Amino acid sequence: MKTVMWLYLFIFVAFFDLHAQFPMLTPYAVSLGAAPSFIGFIMGIYSLTHLPGNLLAGYSVDRFGSKPFIVLSLIAAGVLLIAQGHVADPWQLLAVRSVSGFVLAFLSPACLALLAKLAKDRVHQSKLMSGNGLVHTLASVVSPAAGALLVAKVGFTTAFVALGWGLIATGALAAFGVKEAPAKTAKHDPRPTNVAPAPADSAGSKKLPWLFYGVPLALSCSQGILFFELPLLSGSSTSVVETGVLFSIVSVGALITLAIAFFNRVPPLRRTMFGALALALVFFGLAMRWPVPLPVSLLLIGMAKGVIFPAIAALLASVTDQSKYGRVFSVLSIAFSLGAFFGPIVAGQVRDHLSPYYVAFVVLMTALALLPPPFKRTHPASAKT
Repeated sequence: MKTVMWLYLFIFVAFFDLHAQFPMLTPYAVSLGAAPSFIGFIMGIYSLTHLPGNLLAGYSVDRFGSKPFIVLSLIAAGVLLIAQGHVADPWQLLAVRSVSGFVLAFLSPACLALLAKLAKDRVHQSKLMSGNGLVHTLASVVSPAAGALLVAKVGFTTAFVALGWGLIATGALAAFGVKEAPAKTAKHDPRPTNVAPAPADSAGSKKLPWLFYGVPLALSCSQGILFFELPLLSGSSTSVVETGVLFSIVSVGALITLAIAFFNRVPPLRRTMFGALALALVFFGLAMRWPVPLPVSLLLIGMAKGVIFPAIAALLASVTDQSKYGRVFSVLSIAFSLGAFFGPIVAGQVRDHLSPYYVAFVVLMTALALLPPPFKRTHPASAKT
């Protein structure tokens, strides 16, 4: 448990620094002279360069372990964040963000793989994934507002430098606090899940249909659209501080559902489908300009995220052999990266003609429609998970 707590601490600090940039990046790019369509590329390139990093992370984490990639990713990201505060034009910002996307592509698969290895059984895995989501959400509750206040006090350059040194210090501490989990086999859980994946391979792992990854892709696409739209919602009248508060409201919503412990007992596929449907309906309401106040809508979006994210991670961990955690979570990161790349770009191109929130609704509903129906249950006597 000591390793788990250390890992949660480093995840908190890392995501605090990263989420603090959300309300800062768009106005920073505008101050450098970037047009809205180019801002979409600046935000999207970060996710595009995640892809080669994700591909390398999968096999690398399985082969060399999680610790070196956690440490190096944090330190490299801190150095690049410091450089980001000293760029002179939008093209330099684009270049720095592209490199940042590559080096941070190793962090999420490494953390998730290590957490999955530390679990005692499948229910414990679900709890650890929910804990990861809880820590992530706690960091994102205060970080957008904190980042916005930091910019208001010291300016963009000093704010990016301060956040960069925070990541470097966290990476240095991770070198001493993170311990690799010993190789072991998760304990047998006699309760069947509501997912019986495709036949097991020679290593004993089971596979989900590839169309399942359309859900995390659609989820990250919708979030990319939201993160692009919020700072531009009211044009110049929306301050950086107000934008930071809006981002924090989303995280508060996620915190509410993550704090509901009995959700861990609900089969993860059901949680994923229910959360994605609820999220799609909220985006449809935003596109139709429903009478629900914006803070309430953002709270509902956060609550849906709090259901979906840990459910996806728990589902993948429950049907994957320990030796392949790095690869399966790298595929998950690739799906997230693709969605986060296309989301802001599409929003920047269509916002003058169509509500980007309607695009988010269509993408989410399409992913749900393409999701294969629930698989037949595996008989408890023969179930391996």
